[in-house]
Amino acid sequence: MANKSKRAAAKAPKPRKRAAKSSKTNGAGAADLQNTSESLLAFYRDMLLIRRFEERAGQLYGMGLIGGFCHLYIGQEAVVVGMQAVIKETDAVITSYRDHGHMLACGMDPKGVMAELTGRSGGYSRGKGGSMHMFSTEKNFFGGHGIVGAQVSIGTGLAFAQRYNGEGAITLAYFGDGAANQGQVHESFNMAALWNLPVVYVIENNKYGMGTSVQRASAAEDLSQLGAGRGIFGVQVDGMDVEAVKEAGSMAAEKCRAGDGPVILEMMTYRYRGHSMSDPANYRSKEEVAKVRDEQDPITNLKSLILKRKIIDEDQFKEIDKEIRDVVSEAADFAQNSPEPDPSELYTDVLVEA
Repeated sequence: MANKSKRAAAKAPKPRKRAAKSSKTNGAGAADLQNTSESLLAFYRDMLLIRRFEERAGQLYGMGLIGGFCHLYIGQEAVVVGMQAVIKETDAVITSYRDHGHMLACGMDPKGVMAELTGRSGGYSRGKGGSMHMFSTEKNFFGGHGIVGAQVSIGTGLAFAQRYNGEGAITLAYFGDGAANQGQVHESFNMAALWNLPVVYVIENNKYGMGTSVQRASAAEDLSQLGAGRGIFGVQVDGMDVEAVKEAGSMAAEKCRAGDGPVILEMMTYRYRGHSMSDPANYRSKEEVAKVRDEQDPITNLKSLILKRKIIDEDQFKEIDKEIRDVVSEAADFAQNSPEPDPSELYTDVLVEA
C-alpha cells in the first residue's frame, strides 16, 4: 500500500494551495449535527419531503403534466439524506436520472425542481432539462445524467479538479447497481485510485437494474469490492437506516479529506416503484415489496425510533406531515402556474465560449 501511495503521489497533478473555505454543510437541514433529537427530526423531515414530493410527481405524471421519463426515488430516501448530512457546501454532488431526491437533499427549492419536471420556465434548467437534466451551481449539484454510468466519470473529473486546485473538497458520485459494471465506471475507479482522488462512489443498490435483479446481472455479489483490485476501500451499508448511512458517509468523507480516497459505499436499499413511471414492475411480487415496506421502510422505522425516545408525539408528527404536504402542494401549484419556456430558449445554453 505504501508503494501505491508513493506512485500515486508522484504521478498526480501537483495541487495548488488555496485558502480554506466554509465548513457549512450542503444538506437540506440535518447536516453538521450528531444523532441528537434535533438531527433525527431533521432526517425525518428531509426524508418525508422527498417521499411526499415524489408521490406528487407521480400524480402529475399520471395527469400528463410531466412528459418524458420520470424515475422516482421512493424507498431510497435514507441514502441521500444520510450522505448529505456529512458533506460541506463546497463539496460536489453528481448523480443519475433518479435524481429528484438528491436535488431536494442538496437544498434545492422544491418549486424550482417541480417546475423543471413539468417543463416550465421557473424550473432549474428553465424547463429544458426535465426530470433527468437539471443542476444547480449554487448548490454544487452537477446534475442528474441520463446516460448510464456517465456521471461517474464526470464525478471523478470533479474530484480531479478539487485535488488539482487544492480546494480541500470532496465529490459524492451516486450511481446504481445497474451501472456498476459499466466500462467507464471501472476506468474511473482506476484513475481515482491512481491519483488518490477525493471521491466517494455511492452505489445505490436497489436490487434491480431496470427489470433485472442484480444477482442475474453481476458476477460480483458484493459491489462494494469492485475496486478492491485497485486498492479502493469499500464497504456495504444498510441504506434503509439513515443513521447507518450517516456513520459510513462520515468515515468515507474523512478518508477522502485526509488524502486516503477514493472510497466505495454500497448502499443496500430498495425502490418501491418501477424503474420509471412506464414500468409496471411485474418482475417482482407484491409480497416482496410489501415485506420491505413493513419491515425496512426508512421513514417508518425512524418515526418509531423517535416515538420510542419520546422526542415528539403522534400529534406533532401529524403537524410535520401537514407542513411537508403544504410545501409540496405549493411546489405543484407553482409548477402548473409557471409559464412554458419562450421559443427563443431553444437557442440558449447550447454553446459555451471559453
